[in-house]
Amino acid sequence: MNADNDNLATDLLRGADAIAAYLGFPRRAVYHLVAKGEMPSFRIGETICARRSTLLAWISEQERASA
Repeated sequence: MNADNDNLATDLLRGADAIAAYLGFPRRAVYHLVAKGEMPSFRIGETICARRSTLLAWISEQERASA
């Protein structure tokens, strides 16, 4: 495994439970935001996935938009 794969493995959140735990959101909120297309995410098969780095950028964007 090379360094790029190591970084991907630590950056990747697999499943709504993992995303919810990372963000401190209820799991249902993750499903809702994904369904509305409001949270950056992608699917691997049927599993909702997101990158920690992308979610941090999204949160920063939300903060700027509400200021």
